[in-house]
Amino acid sequence: MVLARPKLWLLACACSVVFVVLHYLHWDDRLLFLWTEYNTSAQQQTDSIWLPGYRAVIEAKPLAGLADAETSGLSWSPLSNTLFTVTGRIPKLVELSLTGEVLREVELRGFSDPEGVEVLSDGRIVIIDEREATLTAFYLPLDAVYIDGNTLPRISLAAMSGGNKGAEGIAWDARNQRMLLAKERSPFGLFSLPFPEIADETHVPIHTLEELPSKQIFMRDFSSLAIDHRTGHVLVLSDESRMLLELDTQGNPVSFMSLAMGFNGLARSIKQAEGVAMDEQGTIYIVSEPNLFYVFKKVAQEP
Repeated sequence: MVLARPKLWLLACACSVVFVVLHYLHWDDRLLFLWTEYNTSAQQQTDSIWLPGYRAVIEAKPLAGLADAETSGLSWSPLSNTLFTVTGRIPKLVELSLTGEVLREVELRGFSDPEGVEVLSDGRIVIIDEREATLTAFYLPLDAVYIDGNTLPRISLAAMSGGNKGAEGIAWDARNQRMLLAKERSPFGLFSLPFPEIADETHVPIHTLEELPSKQIFMRDFSSLAIDHRTGHVLVLSDESRMLLELDTQGNPVSFMSLAMGFNGLARSIKQAEGVAMDEQGTIYIVSEPNLFYVFKKVAQEP
């Protein structure tokens, strides 16, 4: 009996460690949410993005020439039907085809650490620089070789900055004429920034950041944002949690997709997922560091 007590103590310690680890990784929240998803009606699934219905169709495709530049952020352009990403180590704006072919690269001068990019429906491109805590909007000429951020008006995002843990994700909410911004962590958070679709580049109006509810989101960090303009729902990407989460218009979780091996058709886990975008057909695109490209499509539901 005396020898059994140390074993019981070790078992109790092991159980405690497992519980803490599961809670830290939010696996307890995921299991609870899986039960919620299981009880979601077919109509509710139809009215949402419904991430469990997606499967990988392009997986870990290298983006040519960008291995040393480190891709971060992703956006779909409704005007060109192409994708745009930015690179942090070697600041560039890169245009991609929907199958992950590099179409052109534009040098970003005057940018320190571009982490997020968004294309507005009027053609403007918006880039957030995490280290400088700024947002820059501009029109991109077709023949542009470089963009000089020092000559462009900028909006300060210092209110949501914390060292190098500031604005990481950005998405354009056309319905409400605002930008949605994601603070990476320490702590993470979602913010709303009024941003009129038509703007005079010579004048930067005073904007007010509004923090949005995010405590119900079971993630460890925020890497990128995208909006489904059909439903108004938001996609939130987390690198550390290896997860893509769907939020409704009230900010409540609706569905999620694990980026781990074996889920949603993935043969291998997505490591360091840094950018997510969605096109008008509902196809989801993801980029991960240093230069890997993924595409997920909705599979037809069985009757």
